Amino acid sequence: MTDTVKLVSLAVATPDNILYQSEAAATAGRLFSDRFRDFKHLASVFENAGIHKRYVARPLSWFEQPHGWQDRMEAYADVASQLFKKTATNALIRAGLRAEEVDCVVTVSSTGITTPSLEARLAREMGFRSDIERVPVFGLGCAAGVSGLGIASRMAKGRPGAVVLFVAIELCSLAFRLDELTRPNIIATALFGDGAAACILRAGKDGLAEIESTGEHLFPDSLRIMGWKIDDTGFGIILDQSLPPFAEANIKPAVAGILERAGLTISDIDRFICHPGGTKVLVALETAFGLDPGSLDIEREIVRNYGNMSSPTVLFVLEGLIIDGLPRRSAMIAMGPGFTASCVTLKRIA
Repeated sequence: MTDTVKLVSLAVATPDNILYQSEAAATAGRLFSDRFRDFKHLASVFENAGIHKRYVARPLSWFEQPHGWQDRMEAYADVASQLFKKTATNALIRAGLRAEEVDCVVTVSSTGITTPSLEARLAREMGFRSDIERVPVFGLGCAAGVSGLGIASRMAKGRPGAVVLFVAIELCSLAFRLDELTRPNIIATALFGDGAAACILRAGKDGLAEIESTGEHLFPDSLRIMGWKIDDTGFGIILDQSLPPFAEANIKPAVAGILERAGLTISDIDRFICHPGGTKVLVALETAFGLDPGSLDIEREIVRNYGNMSSPTVLFVLEGLIIDGLPRRSAMIAMGPGFTASCVTLKRIA
């Protein structure tokens, strides 16, 4: 019998710059209140976001000046490379492996672009072999922490014994726009932070958990909900107000369909491990799955201390669950541009 794919290790990291929510609110007020009439009505989002602090790629003063594509992508290449090396190295150490033993690396990121991609830029420094298989993925956004884990697990499943490194890196703060006098830009300024996570996956007997199943659901006619609006200055956030009610109405049947294809039902899941897109989204998810209010406690703790880091955020939540002790079966869930729901089920290793 072929061994199932295991999550062998997990490591997370953030940039060094801490941004307290009180600082973010004060700075945003100074930058926008005189130029954007609606800012007064939107300013409460900083207080209501449930965030105490976040980590960002550059010092606060950097964001008070205008920046174009070159500045943003140079900052991305610099900080994302540091976070890739740190998380990948720590994941390998925790797995008891060397970089030269990695057969495939899957890298997901939607907040910056480098060509060659990050894993190629760092191949020599990390010590990867010349025949390593590289799978860089762009555009999955907040769903990529789960979707990418699914891709990495299928790579491991299709190559018995292969060591697969999965890395999720996002520098959401670099999309901050001084020139965007819009509701989505203010909300993004209040919510998003930067971070990275890395995992080692391999088909074998030992690990933190078994990757039991993976799946996705693409909702029709939903492109408007989330994404990037790209122009000469950089990324501009698309974030529709309908996201929380859309999630509340649609996530459960979508996840039920994904689970059904794996021979599972909602009632088989002992714990949902959710990407915490924000407090409103967490309330919507708890309502959708019939959970007690506040049940997604680790998700709220991650939001409080890191904000929404897009793709790696759900892996920060997973780390918290691993520390507390994984239940028998859990389902990782994230939503992102497309509009897409992604699900990976994990089984505790007895």
